[in-house]
Amino acid sequence: MIATGTTTLLSVAAEAALAAPGVAGLQPSLAHCLAAAAALTRTDTAPHRMPPEAGIRADRAPDGSGWRIEVRCVLAEGHRVLDTARNVHDRVRTAATSHLATHGVVEPVTVAVTVTRIAARPAMA
Repeated sequence: MIATGTTTLLSVAAEAALAAPGVAGLQPSLAHCLAAAAALTRTDTAPHRMPPEAGIRADRAPDGSGWRIEVRCVLAEGHRVLDTARNVHDRVRTAATSHLATHGVVEPVTVAVTVTRIAARPAMA
């Protein structure tokens, strides 16, 4: 699979994760956060918005046995963590497997979901 295929796989996984009830967002990786901080030192004044794909990592398994996808979720308050994480896992695995199959790649997909925090509900005014 070519590099743009991996980028597309990240988008598919991010979209599937964000569609799960109880997911408030995806937590960017440290590398993405550092890149965003470095971008602030530039002279451009446009705000830097982190893409949802920053909360997803997809790699080929070292032994060539398929794909490994890591999802870092921020959950909305009031949702059961285990149920939401399982839902995200199932949605991402299904979406990634389907996406790969449409491109002629039939390989196993392993998904790991990490809940990084729970976002509090905004206070009512």
